Amino acid sequence: MNKLPASAGWLWVKQGFALFRKQPAELSTLFISYMFLMLALNLLPLIGAVLPLILVPVFAMAFMQACVHVEQGRRVYPNLLLTGFRSPAFRSLLLLGALYLLAAVLAVAASSLVDGGVFWNVMNGKLALDSPEVRESAMPLGMLFAAAVYTPAAMAFWYAAPLIAWKDMPLSKAVFYSFFAVKNAGKAFLLYGLAWFFLGILLPTVASTILALAASKTLALFVLMPLSIVLTVIMYCSFYPTYTEFFGRPYSAPEAAAE
Repeated sequence: MNKLPASAGWLWVKQGFALFRKQPAELSTLFISYMFLMLALNLLPLIGAVLPLILVPVFAMAFMQACVHVEQGRRVYPNLLLTGFRSPAFRSLLLLGALYLLAAVLAVAASSLVDGGVFWNVMNGKLALDSPEVRESAMPLGMLFAAAVYTPAAMAFWYAAPLIAWKDMPLSKAVFYSFFAVKNAGKAFLLYGLAWFFLGILLPTVASTILALAASKTLALFVLMPLSIVLTVIMYCSFYPTYTEFFGRPYSAPEAAAE
């Protein structure tokens, strides 16, 4: 795997925009369908809190496959949400999701070393965000520490789902290849992450603040919601070119060959 220049990170963002422009309504509908499904899963007793996290790799394949459809000029429909469930690698994707959950729990638990367990208690519902304990704590540092702890896992998981589903790799091999692919493109991913921090967080925040001050909070919310949805969908689309950069286009994937 060759190392990439930092500029590749911005190119991935631009490619995400290009994919979205080809089928904006269809891709947005796919994402909104996914969000409604996540809300429904959250209503399930006992497992509702963790099941959406475990299913992240399964649903990730729906958006990856949607990008394949867009590239091939085929229409994207909400039934693509079933892509991961129909995959022969479904069990491996579920196991990957369990690892997602475990890594996230360990990272949040590690934040207790910095903030005394405040972030952990907020995440498990024992503390409210507006409580005095949170305001007077070092929770922001705890969150940053948790993010740092989770980073190696994120690198290992980044390409794991498509490598399992499209390349028939076993889980251990997929996370290995994913980790080192991201590591070799460290500068590109740094710029990619900074770009999406600006576009996905700072831009909507600044826009909503200006609207709230100049007009009303209702108008700000009216603008912020669709803007956030569109930017999130574009970010999902940009995941696909990061994959094809290293592993090529999966036109031979079973789901792509069907229909």
